Amino acid sequence: MLGDTILDTEAVNLESIAKLVVDQHKAAPCAVVGAAARHPEGWRFGWGVAGRLRSVPVGETPMATAQALFDLASLTKPVTALILARCQREGLVHREQPLGELLPELRNTASGNLSLDLLSAHRAGLEAHREFFVPKRGAEQPTMAAILAEAADARRGDCLGPPPTEGFPPVYSDLGYILLGAALASRAGCELDQLVADQVRRPLGLALGSARQLVAFGSSASQPFVPTEDVAWRGGVLSGVVHDENAWVLADGGSAGHAGLFGDVWSVVRLGTAVLGAISGNRDDWLTAPELEPLIRPRPGGTHCAGFDRRSAAAPTSGRHFGSQTFGHLGFTGTSLWIDPERQLVGVLLTNRVHPSRASTAIRAARPAAYDGIYERMLG
Repeated sequence: MLGDTILDTEAVNLESIAKLVVDQHKAAPCAVVGAAARHPEGWRFGWGVAGRLRSVPVGETPMATAQALFDLASLTKPVTALILARCQREGLVHREQPLGELLPELRNTASGNLSLDLLSAHRAGLEAHREFFVPKRGAEQPTMAAILAEAADARRGDCLGPPPTEGFPPVYSDLGYILLGAALASRAGCELDQLVADQVRRPLGLALGSARQLVAFGSSASQPFVPTEDVAWRGGVLSGVVHDENAWVLADGGSAGHAGLFGDVWSVVRLGTAVLGAISGNRDDWLTAPELEPLIRPRPGGTHCAGFDRRSAAAPTSGRHFGSQTFGHLGFTGTSLWIDPERQLVGVLLTNRVHPSRASTAIRAARPAAYDGIYERMLG
């Protein structure tokens, strides 16, 4: 069994990779890179930082640090899936349970008979997205019950009726995770924030949570929130508030199932090492390999698993070197996590590529280049 001690050596310097993202690709005002590689004798970590928190003239805004709190965007989805696995471990739910069993008010919707597993695997036949936040621009805001019912009824026209065994053809959908997060919170009898704390943050010792959690825990006093987009109708530059508009409406400062979590680079790296530990049987106190298996096993029709995504064959965002069994996830704000179980390697890139505008797409070229650099520095 590979070692799980931290090697008593200096961390690998990954600053050049962070600078590649910021200075060469100009993909974001700031970037923080983190990595962990497990060797027979233990873990070796690496990190690097580049840029300033805001895109303003030099000297007028703080430099980024490894302690900065990034809006993790859709990296929230793997966390929600891990919460599902933990809740099943505790006997609260089973991933094959239908949605309507946990949320009776949705029993007669188009998705009432669909399992939590299919929701988490993007195979519930749901549309990719609905703009629930639009009414908040001025019109009357619908109730949470109305939003959940609309999400559950948003089945695609080619995905009606009972689902096949492995579900409908996969379409990446925020709606499935909105429903999954609401179902887990309902069954546990608490807000999703509390489940994040109970099932992930505290067991693993992470600085990970919604904005209001991190403020309440005092994390934000020493760890600045990294600003995201400048949105006039939301009052200007967003900082310490979730970027995703639906999560902003649904959770009011908390976490929704699809988005809403913030964290620093070390927390995301250590989340990755905990997942690797579970796969190898070193974290049975948190999750066993069989309990984690549904989240990462390949599924037909695409790369989406039930919480994580797998490495695509053509132009993978995890670069050229990560192995064929690699899995992870991307976040719209410019965040990403990739885990290579063959090479026992975790790579993390956190940026605020949406600052000051989401229009930039330079992260698409910067991301695989960064993961190539992580591989070469950590294992080359």
